[in-house]
Amino acid sequence: MGVDALDARIVTFFTEHPRASVLEASRLLGAARGTVQARLDRLAREGVIASWAPQVDPGTFGFPVVAFVSLAINQDLGHHAVSDGLAGIPEILELHTVTGESDLLARVVARSNADLQRVLDAVLATRTVVRASTVIVLNTHFQGRTLPLFRSAAGLQERPGVTSGHS
Repeated sequence: MGVDALDARIVTFFTEHPRASVLEASRLLGAARGTVQARLDRLAREGVIASWAPQVDPGTFGFPVVAFVSLAINQDLGHHAVSDGLAGIPEILELHTVTGESDLLARVVARSNADLQRVLDAVLATRTVVRASTVIVLNTHFQGRTLPLFRSAAGLQERPGVTSGHS
């Protein structure tokens, strides 16, 4: 799917002002309300806009520890059975099949380092994982950063320190 500068301006606007109305966006972007709505509908239909849901920060409600866990799985079960088993652990936020020495990579959260051990024990208790290797995040500099990539795909140059505008 191709995206253009107006798509990028619309997505940038709603990323920076997620509670704004389509009318407000059209006025500030200098595009017709119907055009903005049609572009949003198309971007959502094609999966470019994946969600309008709020993004919650687990650290703000008691889960400040973040870790990445490489998992070697029981090969007899297969990836789907393993992921189904791990889906019952709410502290696992993401689970990816990966290449390399492990089979899966999980992003997990916990209340503390000691609580992280409880989460890891729950992972192993599923009997779908044979080995786990954990790396604890010390500091997150940025995450979920897709807007610069989207703007680049639309042919807009990113300027250091600038994420919005009509460029």
